[in-house]
Amino acid sequence: MKQEAESSAGEPAFRRRLARPGAFRLFLLRKLPLAWLAGIRLRTLGPDAATVTIRHRWLNQNPFRSLYFGAQAMAAELSTGLLVMQHTWEQRPGVSMLVTGMQAEFTRKATGRIAFECADGAALRAAVAATLATGEGQTVDAVSIGTDESGAVVARFTFRWAVKRRGA
Repeated sequence: MKQEAESSAGEPAFRRRLARPGAFRLFLLRKLPLAWLAGIRLRTLGPDAATVTIRHRWLNQNPFRSLYFGAQAMAAELSTGLLVMQHTWEQRPGVSMLVTGMQAEFTRKATGRIAFECADGAALRAAVAATLATGEGQTVDAVSIGTDESGAVVARFTFRWAVKRRGA
């Protein structure tokens, strides 16, 4: 897994923790077993972007022999959620996170290995900082774009994340 420049206290520790061999797979097995079964892999994780991949296979296919939309949504949500998690990691006071909305657009049949990338880490970090500073909940939209091995866009997901300071 590729790591990028570090920008806040919780982020580097979070990335180091998932960078250990097998650590991401163990994380999925313990916290997101369906993602583990679907075969989601972490490609990159930095302060501003994350990429996860999922390969079309028998277990996660639809009747049309392409990647089931639910499997795509799971991978796309994880690419955004990892960014939120690293910005909330070990924050004091704690910050809760929750998906409150989702939109999806499918543009192509998803076969082979699909990479979902979210590059909205700066906006997510700003929302977490704002909720810590003001005590008020924040919402932010994070976009994850899925591309196939040829680079063609197969899907675009937008997840609305709500973050809130715990105890507020």
